[in-house]
Amino acid sequence: MGRMSREFPIGRTPPDWLVRNLRAQPAPVNWPAVARAAIAIALPLAIGLAAGRPAYGALAAMGALNGVISDTAAAYRVRIPTIAIPQLFGAVGVTVGALVYGHGWVAVAAVTGVALVSGMISTIGAVASAAGLVLLLTCVVGAGLPMPGEWWLAPLLMSGGGLLVLALALLAWPLRSGVPERAAVADTYRAVAELLAAGGSGSTPAYDDARHAVTQSLNQSYDIVLAHRARHHGRSPELARLLAQLNAITPVVEAAPAARLSGSPLPPEVPEAVRHLASAVESGYTGPIGLRLPTPTTETARAVDHALRHAAEVVAGRDVDPRGTDDRLGRPAALSVRAARAARDVALSAASWRYGLRLALCIGIAQALVSLIPVPRSYWVALTITFVLKPDFGSVFSRALLRALGTVAGLVIAAAVLAEVPRGWWDVPVLLLLAPLIPAFTPRGYGYQTAAITPVILLLSDVLNRAGTALLLPRLVDSLMGCAIALVAGYLLWPESWHTRVGDRLADAVQDTARYVEGAFGPDAVDPPARARMRRRLYRNLSAIRTEFQRALTEPPPTGRRAAAWWPLVVAVERIVDATTAARVRVKHGATPPSAAEVTQVARQLRELAQGVREAETLYEVRTDLTGPADSVLEPLRQEVAAARAIASPH
Repeated sequence: MGRMSREFPIGRTPPDWLVRNLRAQPAPVNWPAVARAAIAIALPLAIGLAAGRPAYGALAAMGALNGVISDTAAAYRVRIPTIAIPQLFGAVGVTVGALVYGHGWVAVAAVTGVALVSGMISTIGAVASAAGLVLLLTCVVGAGLPMPGEWWLAPLLMSGGGLLVLALALLAWPLRSGVPERAAVADTYRAVAELLAAGGSGSTPAYDDARHAVTQSLNQSYDIVLAHRARHHGRSPELARLLAQLNAITPVVEAAPAARLSGSPLPPEVPEAVRHLASAVESGYTGPIGLRLPTPTTETARAVDHALRHAAEVVAGRDVDPRGTDDRLGRPAALSVRAARAARDVALSAASWRYGLRLALCIGIAQALVSLIPVPRSYWVALTITFVLKPDFGSVFSRALLRALGTVAGLVIAAAVLAEVPRGWWDVPVLLLLAPLIPAFTPRGYGYQTAAITPVILLLSDVLNRAGTALLLPRLVDSLMGCAIALVAGYLLWPESWHTRVGDRLADAVQDTARYVEGAFGPDAVDPPARARMRRRLYRNLSAIRTEFQRALTEPPPTGRRAAAWWPLVVAVERIVDATTAARVRVKHGATPPSAAEVTQVARQLRELAQGVREAETLYEVRTDLTGPADSVLEPLRQEVAAARAIASPH
């Protein structure tokens, strides 16, 4: 903040929520995706120009643009549904849109109905979200632009462009089969190494960040491996081995909070050993792995040593122990469900209906407005709303702001291209330069993605209607109209969108922690795999809470300010879960188990904390005794609960 104060005079410092929105997210450039985008978007236009049908080439390039946006998976098997399924929905969308083109209120009703369906299916999961997005985008384009040729030609061309992206993405599959999966698991091992190193650094924020990074990496790796294994029905030895390696690192993750709470930093040989295992995982090495580990002298050190040696055995082993391939996570977040079950869940889900109605309302208002008022290129209004109101893309307010700013930046680039570059074959090298910016800028943030997409879509639109620089002002006006409709009808009119849910989710996490304590120490303790699943769900939920918190911070006051007040309690709850895991590890390696009465008392404390967080009331009226044996394995947990209750109290 000191540097910011020097850059901006006192009284003119930008608000924190605005700075958070505009800050670029650090992310490496995915060079293969950059190359695919350049070829997949420019090649169809080149073929169309060579055949004397530039409009056909532009439509195929638009489909390729949809494929580039959907191309978010790293592993080859996941790319097939991630890219192909949205293209099928896109074919349906552009067909419906083309059929109602020029039919006035029939078109308004049809696009609004598609928006409702799109919004509802978008809540199922990642692939369904991309499919819902492309369904609505192509429907809006089909209803707003005259499609060349027969009714079937536009969906064929657009789907072909998207499938070209898929074909390019799968080119290296025979040579690199299994490499992305191994890389994901190896990255998880490296994240665990950083967690162990941060545990002895003395920096609490560094440890908290490292723990969050481990959770995200585990989520991603489990999602990839379990999704592939489900498709192979357990027949792939390689995927079963990777799952066993992921399960083997779990005890090391569990031992990390115990090592941190012990007060004695781990020797540097420990994280270095985990990095050594990561290299073996990534290379697929099987054979003896020599770990240079010091002799453990405490129960915590023994826990870490035992966990590391077990992980080394699994990594080095050629044969997979079936007991090591059970599902330690439960159903992964990105794993799709059966179609019938998904349809039933969506039809019965209040959240799906609520979001679908929000999106349909905004699209209906936009379509009705442009039907009553002559608006050039009116389909851009609905396109803007579609992107801004995506349920899994973050804050609606932030996306509307970034959409407007990104559009302005993209229009500056588009203005130079449309004004100075002759139409025709010169469009191909221009696309070769502009298209790679989309995958390069997308991880940086939504505003950067918008700035990259805008000149590409304007150039392709110009190929279809030859409007030149006359496209620029309507594009800006339509985008601003779409942002305004999304803000009013999709944000301000729905109180749930500008009230943070951090408190409710925190209360749920504390409630689950109480069950975790009982499952770990109570008279009805669950078996180790079930306990591991409980712990992983807890950390996954805490990761989602962090994401929700970061989203809320990008909202303007008072939402962002209210969210900021929750942050100390977010960290306190994470430490409660850490302390519970550490106690379980200590008991496993020699510490005296707590009594049943002590377990019941701590669980009651946690439930009272959850109730106080949910009701946002003072906890001074909670009368459960926080005292217990000073040498008890649960004493650190009681201290963390007391700290959380002190934070939750307003005085």
